[in-house]
Amino acid sequence: MHDLADQIDDVLDREVFGRVTGIQGLLVEIAGPLHLLAVGSRLSVEISEDRSVLVEIVGFKPERALCLPYDPLDGMRLGCRAVLVASEAQAKPSQAWLGRVVDALGRPIDGKGLLPAGANAFDLRAAPPPPASRSRVGGPLDLGVRALNTFVTCCEGQRLGIFAGSGVGKSVLMSMLATNTKADVAVIGLIGERGRELQEFIEDDLGPAGMKRAVVVVATSDESALMRRQAAYMAMTVSEFFRSQGKNVLLMMDSVTRFAMAQREIGLAGGEPPTTKGYTPTVFTELPRLLERAGPGLKGEGTTTGLFTVLVEGDDHNEPVADAVRSILDGHIVMERAIAERGRYPAINILKSVSRTMPGCVPERARETVRRARALLSSFGDMEELIRLGAYRQGSDSVVDEAIALNPQLEAFLSQQKGEATSLDEGYEALARILDGEPDA
Repeated sequence: MHDLADQIDDVLDREVFGRVTGIQGLLVEIAGPLHLLAVGSRLSVEISEDRSVLVEIVGFKPERALCLPYDPLDGMRLGCRAVLVASEAQAKPSQAWLGRVVDALGRPIDGKGLLPAGANAFDLRAAPPPPASRSRVGGPLDLGVRALNTFVTCCEGQRLGIFAGSGVGKSVLMSMLATNTKADVAVIGLIGERGRELQEFIEDDLGPAGMKRAVVVVATSDESALMRRQAAYMAMTVSEFFRSQGKNVLLMMDSVTRFAMAQREIGLAGGEPPTTKGYTPTVFTELPRLLERAGPGLKGEGTTTGLFTVLVEGDDHNEPVADAVRSILDGHIVMERAIAERGRYPAINILKSVSRTMPGCVPERARETVRRARALLSSFGDMEELIRLGAYRQGSDSVVDEAIALNPQLEAFLSQQKGEATSLDEGYEALARILDGEPDA
């Protein structure tokens, strides 16, 4: 009865509708009672007796509401009735969502039946928590990946970006993190990705044990720009629900770049002027509003540790989206094609990767070990070309000599197979053994 009462409350007290007056590309113009409509309102356009298309208002012209569809427009014609179905975009997640796969609108797509709704509605486009009321980040979070645990240590409630070009191993790293990270709940948003990879990710990467504690939100590359953008909002909202329950949530979003591209399509369709590389101004407004929602919750709540992938076009790590995201997040993980080409995976460039919370969460006994290892990797990197050409003479610099001697072991340490997992303490101990020259390192 309680659920029925909630559904009755959700029904609008009167029917509000308009008519389709124009269709241009994917943009649908609707005339009607504009004073009752708002940006973000959803309307159901009745195409036939048994088919309707959901659209969302993205802007207004004189006497017209400009809408974009969630579904294909096939069959839509002038004069179709458009009924207001929701004034605000909301979702009602619940504990029953664990282990399920949903689309951008929160509808189950895994064939496991209906998805029970929660008692409380959460706004899909909620504002970030007030900064003065948020908790601080927690202690170190075990990601299970040696290179990250030791050199880019992450804290509970931190937000990290994973910057990589196509084909560098970003998806494999994400699967390792999804499997190995010590968190209560994992919320995984697959935005604009390949549809065929979903089952592989669920069965091979998460597995039955991982799926029990996960919620997967999917919008594939063939879906509309609204669905791709909505998937990011839905994944963030689900993570906020579990955070409000006091859980430590791992939120993985692949990728923020697809979210930005979807917002660019929406902005251009609504008449926004293009700016850098065609991105509209709202892209750089929506990115911080989305990313700032992750992190520690209000005092007494849990945390959302955010791992957001950024697909850098042409391996340009200074392109507009990458630049904007890097300035918002609490650190970045840089993956490089040159490292992948020489067969070391995950292809993380340790020297270019930064965790802004790392100085405060690395154990004091491990700080000197990490500092010394970074110095050796940096020395080898500076002299790498001369070493490979045979132009460096051994004995010229003792630090470089040590870096050359230990480089094979350090490279082996940074390499990790997909099925492996290394804890924080194990990583620090293994690194210390390498630097001490122990033979079993």
